[in-house]
Amino acid sequence: MKLQVERDVLADAVTWAVRGLAARPPVPVLAGVLLEAGDDGLTLSAFDYEVSAKVTVAAHVDEPGTALVHGRLLSDIARSLPDKPVLLTSDGTKVQLVCGSSRFALHEMPTADYPTLPTAPEGSGSIDGTAFTQAVAQVSIAADRGDTLPILTGVRVEVEGDKVTLLATDRYRLAQRELTWNPTSPDAAYVALIPARTLSDTAKALGAGGSVDVAFGSAAGGDGLVGFEAGQRRTTSRVLDGEYPKVASIFPTTVDSVAVVQTGSLIESVKRVALVAERNTPVRLRFSDGVLAIEAGQGEEAQASEALEATLTGPEIETAFNPQFLLDGLQVLGTSYARLSFTQPGRPAVLSGQNEADGESDDSYRYVLMPVRFAS
Repeated sequence: MKLQVERDVLADAVTWAVRGLAARPPVPVLAGVLLEAGDDGLTLSAFDYEVSAKVTVAAHVDEPGTALVHGRLLSDIARSLPDKPVLLTSDGTKVQLVCGSSRFALHEMPTADYPTLPTAPEGSGSIDGTAFTQAVAQVSIAADRGDTLPILTGVRVEVEGDKVTLLATDRYRLAQRELTWNPTSPDAAYVALIPARTLSDTAKALGAGGSVDVAFGSAAGGDGLVGFEAGQRRTTSRVLDGEYPKVASIFPTTVDSVAVVQTGSLIESVKRVALVAERNTPVRLRFSDGVLAIEAGQGEEAQASEALEATLTGPEIETAFNPQFLLDGLQVLGTSYARLSFTQPGRPAVLSGQNEADGESDDSYRYVLMPVRFAS
């Protein structure tokens, strides 16, 4: 194998391909990235039996061939090279990289031991990349990060026709986002539970491409895969098995009080007040006519308070939230104003967006927060 490729092109491609590889995989070859030089240029592939990634980039190929080298090491090297073309050659035992005066030699792993990448399911439709990236960011924050209940580490994706609903919960908060896409069939219907981390990484990597093609595996086929493609980048992920809990009942059916606050101001105030909140202690929010009072700390502990302008419809209400959970929802809201809907102080509150102080709520995104009990 012998080829020449631009340094930035190589660095971007290998960094994307190996982004999900484990630092210490159970099988050494799973730490590798497969390099294939051919008529289409240079193709880089990575696979760990859960997530696969494949990307093809432009390269001047003098001698086609295949080589398997340590993926993260190649990524580190490629990003550190000077801004000059990279000459990449393989002799069957080592891969040589020459860039300006920089020279590296990487040990080749046996390609015969490398697993075959899975075939992506047939395309199901496409979705706007910007909307996809935003929706995944808004929902994945609520997915569980532990391993006690693996099923809660996923984002539930449900498709009905041209409507896509993303849902995630860790039992303390719940996030749901609805958006539209372009299905290949008008009566499309799919349900997939995708690992939140994988979905988040994929959305960040592919969303800037303008449009993302999505492929849901058939339940009847039993392949358990979902595929994403944008430009020359393709990835697949295994979906999680199990029945996702029925959490729709968490959304309140009635609302007693609604408060509207400028999003940026609320974020900054909560950040400041939360500085004195000890671990696992909440910030208290007291809504009255025209004012939101935010407090943290009590007794002999450090204390902080701030007041913000807010509009309130309905009875005054006082509640408390985990400050980080509240900030997580506010920071991905994407609207000028935050709308908080309450029933009772001890019941879940719903955070949604609003672009005007006196405008209508954008309920395409809803973030449900469980209140924290606090001393009277």
